[in-house]
Formats: sequence, C-alpha cells, structure tokens
Amino acid sequence: MSSTSEKSSTSPSLLSAQTLVIAGIVWAVMALLFFLLFSVPLSAEEGLPLWYSIGTYIFECGAFLGAALVCFRNWQSPHMVSGRKVWLGIGLGMLFYFIANVLFGIWELYFGLDPDVSPADAFYLGSYVVLIGGMVLAVTSKRLNLEIWQWGLLAGIAAFGIAVAIWVAAPDSWRAQLGMAPAATQEVVTEPAPATSANGKAPALDNASKLQAKGAAAIDAKSAPEEAEAEANTAPAWVMALDKQLSPHKNAINLFYIVGDVFLLIIATALLLAFWGGRFSQSWRMIAAATFSLYIADMYFKWRDTQAEGTYQSGSLLEVFFVFSGILFAIGAILEHDISTRSRQSRRTRRAA
Repeated sequence: MSSTSEKSSTSPSLLSAQTLVIAGIVWAVMALLFFLLFSVPLSAEEGLPLWYSIGTYIFECGAFLGAALVCFRNWQSPHMVSGRKVWLGIGLGMLFYFIANVLFGIWELYFGLDPDVSPADAFYLGSYVVLIGGMVLAVTSKRLNLEIWQWGLLAGIAAFGIAVAIWVAAPDSWRAQLGMAPAATQEVVTEPAPATSANGKAPALDNASKLQAKGAAAIDAKSAPEEAEAEANTAPAWVMALDKQLSPHKNAINLFYIVGDVFLLIIATALLLAFWGGRFSQSWRMIAAATFSLYIADMYFKWRDTQAEGTYQSGSLLEVFFVFSGILFAIGAILEHDISTRSRQSRRTRRAA
C-alpha cells in the first residue's frame, strides 16, 4: 500500500504543470545559448559545422514533439474549455512540423542537398492547414466583441504582415522599381578594337586565341562550383530525380507559405484580443506568442532563402524562434490543461460540500 501511494504521489508531480513549464523554459534557454554561442560560421567557405546543424535540428524537433504530446493530451481530455478539436488541430500541426523537420534534415545533412522542394514540404503544408483550422475553431468558439481600437490594431498588424510578406516574396525587378533593392548590375564586356594596319590587313590570330582562352577559363570557373556541389551531395539517383520533379512547384509552395504565415499572424492577433483578460488568457497569450515566433522565424527563413543569393545555410541565429514557437505552443497547452482540470476539481469539491 505504501509503495502504491508513493508512486501515485510522485508520478503526478513529474508531469505537473509547473514541472513541464520549467522543462520547456530550460529547453528554450539552452537552445538560445546554443544558437548564440555557435551560430557564427567558421569561414565563408566552410560555413557552419555539421555538429551544430545537427544540434539545431535536435532543439527544434524536441520542441515540436513535446508540443505535439501535450496538445494530444488536451485532445484526449474531455474537460478542455476550448474544445478537443482545437487541440487536435494544433497537435497535428506540431506533429507535422516535427516530421517535416526530420525529413528536411535528412535531405540537407545526410544527402547534402539544398532542395527547392522536398517531401518535407508536404508535411509543412499539412501543418499550416491543421494549425489554421484549430486556431480558427478557437476564435469562432468565442464571440469577438472587439472595440474600434482593437479592430484598428488587428487591421494594422494584418497590413504589416502583408507588407513584410510582399517584401520577402517580391521578385528582384519589383524590389528595384520600388527602391527596396538596388537594380541588378549587368556586367558589360568591352573588347578592344582589333588593331589594323594602314593597308587594311586582318588582325593577328594571337588575339583570337587569347579570346578563346578567356572564354574557356570563364566556362571552367562557372562549372567549378557545380562540380563541387555534385561532389558534396551523396544523394541516390531517385532522390535527385524527385528533386528535379518537385522543383517546378517552388513558386506556388512559397506563395502558400507566405499566405499561411500572414493568416496565422491575423488569427493570433484575434486570439490575443479575444481572450485578453479572461480566465484562460494566459494560455492563449502563449499560443499567440508562439504564432508570432513562428511568423518571425519563417519570414527570416524565406528572406534568406530567396534574397541571400545562395549564401543561406540553415542554423542562423533568428531560427531559434522556431524552438521558441514549439515551446510556447507547449506551454499554452499545459496552462489550459492545468486551469481546466483545476476548475473541474473545484466544482466537484463545491458540490460535495
């Protein structure tokens, strides 16, 4: 009897809300220190070391997997005030993000590829769909009685999110016309006029041979990076074939990501305003902060991927917001589970009294 009572008294404490929240905060602090200390590339040629890239994936995957588990715990509980479907959608979104990160890490670290589109994008797209669905259910479950200034704040944040998304996704020609980026400079090659003699003889053949040598050197210089990249990746033939087959869908998928990020930003603001000051405001403040963190990290990722002229390597400092996003989603789920179960227990004690 004593052993069973000790187990029952110790097991809830290990999974208590306070313990889980502290564990999430410790994970976030460790990730921040890891990114701060080791996110500086060794050199322009070597880039970031492999062990650092593996560490960033471990922190991100751990955060999203933990968030998925606590969200599924809320889904299984019948006492959630926000509804079980809300947490099912958020939990599936966290799980899809975890699977997508694992697949993208395999493509990047194991195969040595930097694909425009990979099988991970299927799970990234799915995470947006279910995450937006769960958060929409959370907004519609509570009537939005916003004041005029709150609607203005919502419209302002929506306009800001759309402006940032356009700046990230705009082609270089649009950015140059709007003064957001310098116009692309074209290299003008001027060849010296052939030296002709007074009697109108043709130029010497030495000049033509020099031009041919320069052209061959230029071709070799262009082909050198391609050969180095081909030697760096160890992908099998079916992976390379799949990469070529998926590459034409890059623009459509990036557009979906950007629209989804803006939509998540708007929903997070609506959630923050709708649940502000209520009993469950703390949990939904965490959810809104998680969505803001996801927006920051994803916009930075898109900007570096599209505008950094091929110099991007995953593991930059601002990508720590991916870890923050998963941790904040988890903390929001933990807080709502704790408040819901405590309110249920207080009702039982009142009825018993």
